[in-house]
Amino acid sequence: MLIKKIAFSVSLGLSALGLSLQANAQVNVADIDAAVHSAMKQFAIPGLAIGVVENGKVVLAKGYGVRHLDEKAPVTSQTLFGIASNTKAFTATALAMLVDEGKLKWDDPVITHLPEFELADPYVTREMRIRDLLSHRSGLGLGAGDLMIWPDTNKSTKDILAGLKHLKPVSSFRSEYAYNNLMFVTAGEVVARVSGQSWAEFIESRIMKPLNMTTSKAGFSRIPKENQNFATGHIPYEGKLHPFFVNYLEDFQGAGAIASNVEDMSQWLLTQLGYGKTPRGETLVSKEQQQQTWHPHIMRLASESAFESTRQQFRGYGLGFAIEDYFGYKKLGHGGGILGMVSQVAMLPEKGVGVVVLSNQQAYPGLSAIISEVFEDVLGLEDKDWVSEMAKTYHEGKKKAYAQLGPAKIASPQPSLALQHYTGTLHSAWYGDVVIESIGEALRIDFTHTARLKGKLEHYTGNTFVVKWDEKLLEADAYITFDVDEQQHVSGAQMKFVNPQITDFSFDFHNLNLKAK
Repeated sequence: MLIKKIAFSVSLGLSALGLSLQANAQVNVADIDAAVHSAMKQFAIPGLAIGVVENGKVVLAKGYGVRHLDEKAPVTSQTLFGIASNTKAFTATALAMLVDEGKLKWDDPVITHLPEFELADPYVTREMRIRDLLSHRSGLGLGAGDLMIWPDTNKSTKDILAGLKHLKPVSSFRSEYAYNNLMFVTAGEVVARVSGQSWAEFIESRIMKPLNMTTSKAGFSRIPKENQNFATGHIPYEGKLHPFFVNYLEDFQGAGAIASNVEDMSQWLLTQLGYGKTPRGETLVSKEQQQQTWHPHIMRLASESAFESTRQQFRGYGLGFAIEDYFGYKKLGHGGGILGMVSQVAMLPEKGVGVVVLSNQQAYPGLSAIISEVFEDVLGLEDKDWVSEMAKTYHEGKKKAYAQLGPAKIASPQPSLALQHYTGTLHSAWYGDVVIESIGEALRIDFTHTARLKGKLEHYTGNTFVVKWDEKLLEADAYITFDVDEQQHVSGAQMKFVNPQITDFSFDFHNLNLKAK
């Protein structure tokens, strides 16, 4: 009787908000199929795959469209995509398994397992715990240090760990949420040290194999050469889609390196919704430790627009999982993004439903719209065209952002010094060398650890230039302002985005603090 009263009161509450809720609503495959086709058209997505699980069963695992715009090979349920930051939950689960085995504790200091681990603040170095690595509360800023791994650098894990101490915090320890990939790279190295296996070997042998994720790999280079069923990303630029291949963020390791497909990811969803038990009934991780990953460790403010859209009143981050309320239900999941490719995982544990969507275009709201259509049926909500509504907002936002592209016009730009004054080697304590050289009558810039970060400098005003990368699809133009002493010698340089509204935060030029070498 008590259960009926609770259900009745929930129904009354939703009715007051203008919503309806059916008690036994289910996934509607026909609606999902229609939503996918609509999203692919409205968001210009060449290829997409979706997996849906409900009450312990896979109810849909299907591919749509093409893997590469120019080659027409179809996306199937086994087509591999880079799942990017959805990798983070795998790294958190790997550590949960090691906690189960008594090989570490969530509150172990990181330096217990990685003695060389060091951040700028000695207190934070000493007090950083394993769970802190996984919850974006380190005090480092959004994407700080990502240029050590993005896009495709030649730095080793040893190099990355050595660079951490040179990154300046932007908030006090555990006080603010700020998304940071390098802490998850560090967490992956903890997995390796404690288990005696590399992070990739642990993920494949200890998680993927028991879950029968037979095609997935913990890094693009680990995909067998004979398996060509993988997707290439596509970037919209100047009104056209451009295929753009990257190695699925292999440098990100525990933060984002996994390649998977919707068949395999459906097994992952079933295991998560089974509270650590695999579809075959075996225990991968205990419910106790799995629940640690689902518990909010840092909170974030809910937006007014999110409340209006999904009645979101809180959101936070656990250990590798984002957490929020969704029409009164706890929703867990994550997003992932690569240049030209995005993924999204979402689960409603109370309803036993999970969704994974993988795509080879970077229009992330298109995936959110599809998942909203799935959950609309599951929760029995009133019908709403989520795809069209989100597409309208997305395209209006893009139009506004691209209409404001810089650099801003200057009425009376100041002259520069002779170009040879700016040539030489600049050094970032955490990234390494950035070379400025004069070729012909132009200045060139070379980020020596990153093959894709080469470009030319166009004068802007005074000692400030605009960096135009050779690879325009990066959409990462940056200002570089040279610090010049009284002898007109360059002593250093600072960089920042020209177009912060469109440039990916992982191009963290503003953190470099370049000094003349």
